Amino acid sequence: MLRSALLALLLPYPAMACQTALLLAMDVSNSVDPAEYRLQVDGLAAALRDGEIAEILVRDRVAVAVMQWSGVDRQQLTIPWIRMAAPSQPAALANRVETMERAYVLSDTAPAEALLAAIAQFETVQDCARKVIDVSGDGTPNAGSDVGRARTRAQLAGITVNGLAIEHIGIAITNFYRRQLITRDGFVETAQGHRDYARAIRVKMLREISRIMGDSGFDVDGRRHAAVSNPKGSANTP
Repeated sequence: MLRSALLALLLPYPAMACQTALLLAMDVSNSVDPAEYRLQVDGLAAALRDGEIAEILVRDRVAVAVMQWSGVDRQQLTIPWIRMAAPSQPAALANRVETMERAYVLSDTAPAEALLAAIAQFETVQDCARKVIDVSGDGTPNAGSDVGRARTRAQLAGITVNGLAIEHIGIAITNFYRRQLITRDGFVETAQGHRDYARAIRVKMLREISRIMGDSGFDVDGRRHAAVSNPKGSANTP
């Protein structure tokens, strides 16, 4: 009893468990040129340095990993899982992202294999309450297996799959992600070209780590707004 009382005084608050494991899967296939790769890397680093995102990452002990993907046998866990437990860690992770070497060039686009590789990474973060794969890309498949089957495997494993569709003309990639890639509880954020990636990834990460469902809860500049009760225009509406 005395020992328990002393421990209670020394540790007045229980250690915060990991609320979310977020794997950021970045497309580096042949359709992404060097300048567009740099826009993605810089945009992700800026999002990690965002004050609101950094605060939630640390508060909820979010585990973050970064994977680059392209063709059938081209998936690399470039930054393994890092649990955000100290205020300095989001900025340190941003620095690693900025200096991250591109894993592949001149390769196809195989999102099914990327999804399967991402699912396998969650074995070491089973204690996290939520598991999320954030797939970003600027093209539809030209290689690999059925994306729908990979999505089903993610759903059975209790993993949410969201998409960040980088469009150039129209919404073909958004529609593909919406219909075949994301899980039932997932959503799609659309970037109008790679130059819009920084805005889109910030909005998307805020939604993912804040656990906002339905409407994104954010305006186009990333500021919060009141969610609507029946978001017919939300990205995950068929």
